[in-house]
Amino acid sequence: AVLILFLGVLVLGAFLRLYSLREIPLGLYPDEAMNGNNALEAIATRDFKIFYPENNGREGLFINIQALSLMLFGNEPWALRLVSVLFGTLTILGVYLLTKELLEAGSWKLEAKRVALLSSFFLATSFWHINFSRIGFRAIAVPFFSAFAIYFLLKGLRTGKISSLVFAGISTGLGLQTYIAFRFMPFVLAIPILGYLWIWFKNKEPQNKHCTPCALLLFIFVTFVVALPIGWYFLENPQDFLGRSGQVSIFSAGSPFMEFIKSNIATLGMFFSNGDCNWRHNLACQPQLHPIVAVLFALGFLYLLRNLFKNRILKIENLTLLVWFIFMTLPATLTREGLPHALRAIGMIPPVMILAGLGGWWLINTIVAWFENQK
Repeated sequence: AVLILFLGVLVLGAFLRLYSLREIPLGLYPDEAMNGNNALEAIATRDFKIFYPENNGREGLFINIQALSLMLFGNEPWALRLVSVLFGTLTILGVYLLTKELLEAGSWKLEAKRVALLSSFFLATSFWHINFSRIGFRAIAVPFFSAFAIYFLLKGLRTGKISSLVFAGISTGLGLQTYIAFRFMPFVLAIPILGYLWIWFKNKEPQNKHCTPCALLLFIFVTFVVALPIGWYFLENPQDFLGRSGQVSIFSAGSPFMEFIKSNIATLGMFFSNGDCNWRHNLACQPQLHPIVAVLFALGFLYLLRNLFKNRILKIENLTLLVWFIFMTLPATLTREGLPHALRAIGMIPPVMILAGLGGWWLINTIVAWFENQK
């Protein structure tokens, strides 16, 4: 029954991202048009670049996929945006699978499939995510690759399956070729890596269990090979590594610490009060989360903190989710322009929706338990 409901959620998410894609939004934003120009040039010259230096510089993976879409469907705005629809819709699947993995392997005594269903539903119906799934910006690939990278890495470390570790490396390596915000993900992936290494060395697992260091070496090797093209490009062109981020960084301000405090307040406040006021990113400064989802997110965050340590043991899955949320605030909070900035904070969407799903199921369980006690 849960699987059938999830398929319904996936279809709903696809519909909300595809409906009237030819008409909404009207026209192309300048950044989208620049992507289209680069894609058409790549098609004409057969020169599909790793990095396109124009327009403050953009990683080439997303633009090259857009070029493929233009080749298949013609030079149309919706063909550029169809790539975002695909990434956005598949992210719903990634969040569902990852939430199940986090809960089934972690310390939470909740029904993993139902929490995953709630989390994926919140993502499928989130205006924040739907909006960026309908415009041709490469940032929409960050939630997709983040969710699948963590999912496959956790599954690979838990089971020792080579295929999971290979997919984790592919997801991480490709993610590094999407949008600058993904560069914070290695700090998140370090949590399960260090955690499972600690468990392996501490417990001295017997020979019939998989070798955790071997599994990690495979993951790191695949990540290195997949990310090598963009890494080599930045090694030869270091000026393109930071791009526009250096222009808007808090470190270019007179008081970086105060700017960091202000940006954190604005970024966290966008969930509950004032969201991004850029009409390209949001609707009339509305909060990034629906009020109900915002409350459930807060409950889920409190539940996570309460269960961070279970039986005085720090759980890897709990800490991974917390660190994921914290580190993916940094692409927004380390800048001082246009705050709150829904686009730079796009990497926060999966952990926020997972926490909202966790909070929702915790609330349901609490209410059910209260009614049962009244009988």
